[in-house]
Amino acid sequence: MTLLSPGHVGRFAPSPTGPLHAGSLLAALGSWMYARRHGGRWLLRMEDLDPPREPPGAAENQLATLARLGLHADGPVLWQSRRHAAYAEALARLQAEGLAFPCACSRADLAATAGIHRGCVVPPPQDPRTGSVRLRVDDRPIAFDDEVHGRIVQRLASSVGDVVLRRADGLWAYQLACVVDDAFQGVTHIVRGADLLDSTPRQIALQRALGLPTPHYLHLPLRRDARGRKLSKSEGAAAIDGQNPLELLRAAWLALGQDPAHWPGAATPEAALAAAVPAFDPSRIPPDPVGGAIDPARHCDAQHSSELADKG
Repeated sequence: MTLLSPGHVGRFAPSPTGPLHAGSLLAALGSWMYARRHGGRWLLRMEDLDPPREPPGAAENQLATLARLGLHADGPVLWQSRRHAAYAEALARLQAEGLAFPCACSRADLAATAGIHRGCVVPPPQDPRTGSVRLRVDDRPIAFDDEVHGRIVQRLASSVGDVVLRRADGLWAYQLACVVDDAFQGVTHIVRGADLLDSTPRQIALQRALGLPTPHYLHLPLRRDARGRKLSKSEGAAAIDGQNPLELLRAAWLALGQDPAHWPGAATPEAALAAAVPAFDPSRIPPDPVGGAIDPARHCDAQHSSELADKG
């Protein structure tokens, strides 16, 4: 039996925009295995901050699917929809310190700079609630070492621009909520999909602005279809509801680059997972084919785009 270590905390944090699919499972299993292999705790967070995109019952369906797969959290689920006061407090602090500012710029306004916000091109609104609020960034490089993809460096000012913290429609942006809640949950190791590699420097900048610790990062390869496209709910990826849980777990194990000979024959998902933990080797996880280079053309935080719908 693996003893839990309070010094290592991992998490899986899906958005309830539809049922889980094979890509979601890869992130869930990778983060669970990594935490368990290091004797750590594994937490669940439901990132339910975009009501227009969340079908009724989707969150409960996702949690039921994880339970059917034997992926049980070490504590209650954290629901972001109940955390508005924490995000408001963090935003107010950033604004009071001059690190965040109201912005009325739209995508069309920023077209001349390829969507990169390097300074407001329209006057800030009188009422800051009628526009977005952004984190002010500079052009100093932000670097981190990813366990799979190696050294990642990005200059936010030139490649991403000032980061949206609260959207113009009043909803909280992914970057702010993610950073605040990772710190609140005491997350020390973030294991998630490589589609979020380019979000990590933004989150590190925000962690530094708020005086929060920076976790260790490992970004997993993405599950892709026959045409090489990332599986996502926005692309109609098939749900894994009703499929054989042991077969699903074995397929995800192989996608993580693990030795097929070490996937145990077991009667239940829980038994298979427990038996596989000692054989899990993070050094075998392959890098994502396109994950090693941050693509500065993606500005997902501006509208919490569907690219982030399946984040882990």
